[in-house]
Amino acid sequence: VQLQASGGGLVQAGDSLRISCIVSGRTSNDYSMGWFRQPPGKEREFVAASRWFGGSPRNADSVKGRFTISRDNAKNTVYLQMNNLKSDDTAVYYCAGRYGWSVSYYSTTAWAFWGQGTLVTVSS
Repeated sequence: VQLQASGGGLVQAGDSLRISCIVSGRTSNDYSMGWFRQPPGKEREFVAASRWFGGSPRNADSVKGRFTISRDNAKNTVYLQMNNLKSDDTAVYYCAGRYGWSVSYYSTTAWAFWGQGTLVTVSS
């Protein structure tokens, strides 16, 4: 499985942005998708995750009510819609994937596939 993230950029606080991740080589619909981020000088942290089909999305407390993970099955693309962006959201955003679902979805070690990251900068 290969993941290709895109769509990052420079925005102002309060703006919205949608980033994308094209998933190629997936061989099963029993697949899960996730987004993580790594702020400057900090460790990579969980943002959102969901099963490709079914299940309820999981979100980090810091983004609940503002970020939404979704996917377009026909385009094999995962999205992260980010609304009401804050300066604390500045980070490199990584898409992640795995077959099946893990109860440890919030941990980087639960994910087998990673994209290259896309930088989101929020100016205040």
